[in-house]
Amino acid sequence: MSNPDWKKVEAHLNKTFGGNELKLKARKGNDDSVEVYKGDDFLGLVYIDEDEGETSYIFEMAILDIDLEG
Repeated sequence: MSNPDWKKVEAHLNKTFGGNELKLKARKGNDDSVEVYKGDDFLGLVYIDEDEGETSYIFEMAILDIDLEG
């Protein structure tokens, strides 16, 4: 997580989802994305996208069909 904006992204996610439990963790060998955790639970990835001088962050989270049951 060499990009100093990852902490800002973490703060934004926590503000957006109403808490302070989400943590961003570096991925081995990848500096264009980080893993998102709530406690010990892996939620997804945040990717950095730089295009034409603009920077955006993409949060990707898979929802398994078995998680929807019950």
